[in-house]
Amino acid sequence: MPAFKTPFNGYAVKFSPFYEQRLAVATAQNFGILGNGRIHVIDLSPAGPIAEIAAYDTADGVYDVSWSESHDSLLVAAVADGSVKLYDLSLPPTSNPVRSLSEHTRETHSVDYNAVRRDSFLSSSWDDTIKLWTIDRPTSVRTFKEHAYCVYSAAWNPRHADVFASASGDCTARIWDVREPGSTMILPAHEFEILSCDWNKYDDAVIATSSVDKSIKVWDVRNYRVPVAVLNGHGYAVRKVKFSPHRASVIASCSYDMTVCLWDYMVEDSLIGRYDHHTEFAVGVDMSVLVEGLLASTGWDEFAYVWQHGTDPKAP
Repeated sequence: MPAFKTPFNGYAVKFSPFYEQRLAVATAQNFGILGNGRIHVIDLSPAGPIAEIAAYDTADGVYDVSWSESHDSLLVAAVADGSVKLYDLSLPPTSNPVRSLSEHTRETHSVDYNAVRRDSFLSSSWDDTIKLWTIDRPTSVRTFKEHAYCVYSAAWNPRHADVFASASGDCTARIWDVREPGSTMILPAHEFEILSCDWNKYDDAVIATSSVDKSIKVWDVRNYRVPVAVLNGHGYAVRKVKFSPHRASVIASCSYDMTVCLWDYMVEDSLIGRYDHHTEFAVGVDMSVLVEGLLASTGWDEFAYVWQHGTDPKAP
């Protein structure tokens, strides 16, 4: 499938949960250190090139995007100025963003929309906090403060509307229930910074973490003294980890070693795919909910790729 060239460095890519051909790509100028950002919304075409259907410019880099699970035209973005911005594709560009939520005191690094309740989303930040928001409120519902360093990722449990996990540079992952005053579990998951976490889509007690230590670990929160699996194979920090929406034991990851890897943590030879199409840090990866085996990635080489597992991402 064709690649999409972004003017800035890629940071995150997300498939739409409503349209199988649609993706959003978050980008940041100058590797996200200083400068503008842009969100691209692109449509795949079976025959021709990728079409950009919308682009939104920001004064600061965009580190993550998440599609609404209730409105097919709504996007949430994590921005380097600490804001969370909402965009509505059904409105003209001049009406966007429809909302800018400025509470985080440092960069917002991740956003995740609640797929169960469908009216709320999380943001995580370098200010060491996670915030819970609903679409209809101009201020956050709650702030979760326990991590001792940057919170790089927060992810909702796919079955329980009130449960989420967070991954932090303080070397812990934490499990939270929004009905409880504090975190319900602390996983001392790695000895180095944890950059990402995601829940198994078929077993709501299984979570994966990825770290600067180059590894991915799979945990069962019912018995987390030792990991269920440790996946080694990346040469540098593992930036993002994502469970397959179609196969219970399959995980996608991307790394500063410039590769995207696919793993099956239930088999002995767990590395089942390695793609080295990026020429710079690979920092964003996603798997389509609507099309089994369809992958997307983006990186600092200013490209977003979409491909079917088992094919060459660079093939036309």
